[in-house]
Amino acid sequence: MELAPSAHLDTFPRDSLPPPEQWPLLLPMPPDPPSPDRLNSAVELLDRTVDRFGADRPVFRTAAGEVWTYGELLGHVDRIAHVLTSELGVVPGNRVLLRGPTTPWLAACWLAVLKAGAVAVTVLAQQRAPELAVMCAIARVGHALCDIRSVDDLIGAGVPGLRITTYGGAAPDDLLRLAERAPPEPYAAVRTAPDDVALIAFTSGTTGRPKGCAHFHRDVLAVADTFSRRVLRPEPDDLFAGSPPLGFTFGLGGLLIFPMRAGASALLLEQAHPRALLAAVAKHRVSVLFTAPTAYRLMLDEAGAYDLSSLRRCVSAGENLAAETWHAWYERTGLRIINGIGATELLHIFLSAADEAIRPGTTGVPVPGWQARVVDRSGAPVPDGEPGLLAVRGPVGCRYLADPRQGDYVRDGWNLTGDVYIREPDGYFRYVARVDDMIVSAGYKIAGPQVEEVLLAHPDVREAAVVGRHDELRGQIVAAYVVLRDGVAGGEETADRLREFVVSRLVPYKCPRAITFLTALPRTPTGKLQRFRLRGPGPV
Repeated sequence: MELAPSAHLDTFPRDSLPPPEQWPLLLPMPPDPPSPDRLNSAVELLDRTVDRFGADRPVFRTAAGEVWTYGELLGHVDRIAHVLTSELGVVPGNRVLLRGPTTPWLAACWLAVLKAGAVAVTVLAQQRAPELAVMCAIARVGHALCDIRSVDDLIGAGVPGLRITTYGGAAPDDLLRLAERAPPEPYAAVRTAPDDVALIAFTSGTTGRPKGCAHFHRDVLAVADTFSRRVLRPEPDDLFAGSPPLGFTFGLGGLLIFPMRAGASALLLEQAHPRALLAAVAKHRVSVLFTAPTAYRLMLDEAGAYDLSSLRRCVSAGENLAAETWHAWYERTGLRIINGIGATELLHIFLSAADEAIRPGTTGVPVPGWQARVVDRSGAPVPDGEPGLLAVRGPVGCRYLADPRQGDYVRDGWNLTGDVYIREPDGYFRYVARVDDMIVSAGYKIAGPQVEEVLLAHPDVREAAVVGRHDELRGQIVAAYVVLRDGVAGGEETADRLREFVVSRLVPYKCPRAITFLTALPRTPTGKLQRFRLRGPGPV
């Protein structure tokens, strides 16, 4: 497709996009209103929302009880944007790294970067110096806005030429002190093109070296106007909360883009473990919750101790949601979890279903505006009921930043997500496994997540992960890593009991030959299971 003239003076983002022949086919969205030739997504999310709903509506809340209105946020964003362009020398197209806990100030910095026509590279507060150095090198980051509490690792990354400006400290050159002295008048946002790069999101590193995914200003609005508007259907009085941080696109959508697009508000939590989520829902009357399947499962044990009556929407993504977890949550709370699959490459959820359309054990159907099919390794569609590779396309597509792996993800105009799925005859898509989670043992193909789901149904099991382990005789064996509930002892007796349980529900060749008991499973800072650490020779 032909791109509109860019507003970027620093042309690296567009210069580093894959060649056009490696792009997926992008499906048009019905313009609402007609698509302009200039579009700044921060203006659409903030200034236009103020125009529609007024400046006095709350937009962000914190656990400490702090409340920001849309008008206050607009003032902070404009002052930070003035600082970026006048004090710090940021020009359109520059990459600005953002790092810190999930707070209103981090959100304000993200919006200010986009308003200034720069490119936001939001990373996780938990990521360490070596990881940060790699991402800065890939994106050629020259500026960073960092919470003072998270600056040490960024300094330790030793990124050449990186200008770090901290916020939340007492120094006179702290970003917030500079913003206080900035001009009070509104900031004239850079008139970016709809297809100017707005953000670079890095894959979460479950398989090794991260990939930088370039997303445009129109992509930011596209995910809000597909999954959020058509499936989630938020209301202006909703209060969103969740565990994913803003450096994770699941959190960026669920805690910033979706609520702001709807004129709603978000509770931004620095601590968002399962018990903290339950307490926050009860105390602040959260109505829309975003978190991962593991968190829903862990919250089950204590859900009865909290008033969750304010909740009306629960969204799950990041990993497969087991039917057992869905039913247990529904029985405990009366709430139907909206399952979904998304990808950093595609910014947010593209398969899902809500309300009466939910079918536990399936992910759902293509979100309006998206298409999906299941194909074989040659790209040909496979019959319904047979497993194959999930291929999707929609208004957002994969564009790796100068990365040869683009050709692995995009083929024949479709995005190949790396997931094995079955399309049922009624059009619903059922998750089987990640491609690299398929275990081949003595010629049998075994989906690790299917064995995990059975293990999770056992009352003694809190968490489970199943991978293939090399075996000279069989090629691979099924190896299970299990976290037991409090008070349950590990050992061979427990392992035998779990094997008996699996064999009672699955054919014997799927039964784990090796069971290892752990106190915790290895996960990324975003909560995704790192199966490569379970497969590898090093320590778990």
